[in-house]
Amino acid sequence: MVGMTVRYDDVLGPLQAAYDARAAWRDGLGKEPWKLEERQAFRDRLAPGTRLLEIGAGTGQDSVYFRDEGFAVVAADLSPAMVERCRAKGLEAHVMDFLRLDVPAGSFDAVYTMNCLLHVPNHDLPTVLAAIRTVLCPGGLFFLGVYGGTDSAEGAIDTDEYMPPRFFSWRTDEQLLGFATAWFDVVDFHVVGEGRGHRFQSLTLRRPDLVGSGSDHAAGDSERPRGYRWTPLYTPLEGVARGEGRRHAADV
Repeated sequence: MVGMTVRYDDVLGPLQAAYDARAAWRDGLGKEPWKLEERQAFRDRLAPGTRLLEIGAGTGQDSVYFRDEGFAVVAADLSPAMVERCRAKGLEAHVMDFLRLDVPAGSFDAVYTMNCLLHVPNHDLPTVLAAIRTVLCPGGLFFLGVYGGTDSAEGAIDTDEYMPPRFFSWRTDEQLLGFATAWFDVVDFHVVGEGRGHRFQSLTLRRPDLVGSGSDHAAGDSERPRGYRWTPLYTPLEGVARGEGRRHAADV
């Protein structure tokens, strides 16, 4: 993959196949305590009656939680098998991927994404963030949680337990913040887990509600804004394949 420009449409099909095949297994997984804490912290920022879109909803465990907390929830996932499991839980759920969020602009007060934007190549991440910004109302909140760390790489993990192996894009804290602040204001950023390799990067972001604010761009504008720090990363995930100091792919 060295020297190639990886696009999201190149990895979408394999991702759908991998997650379709694992839908039943993932539906039986529990949540680690720290993930519950991250979810609760975001929930505590939301006003009563919040309209929330979960992107990368999987089998709907988090969407059910937000629904039961009294929010108006829509679940979206690229995997038809995952979406069927969401619907079986009584959720409004749709097959949608990051580049094609088929909802009206400004439809939601909050967007929640847990461990899904790490499947978006860096080349397309600005377009995805612009799309998420567009579906949020002004002042809306966006939770972006991914694994990242002190190094950066893109590619499929040969030792991934999923078949076909999934594509991942790992980003340093600085790179992730550079992407995010081009479109949003930062409410909170912290990491869970320290040391070598990858840890969880937790970002709570807000869509600016005033024209002319630092991160404000025209709705739907997917061009890289001025001052955007662009670092193309096309390094294979050789360290992941060897299991060197990284979180196991099955945890994602």
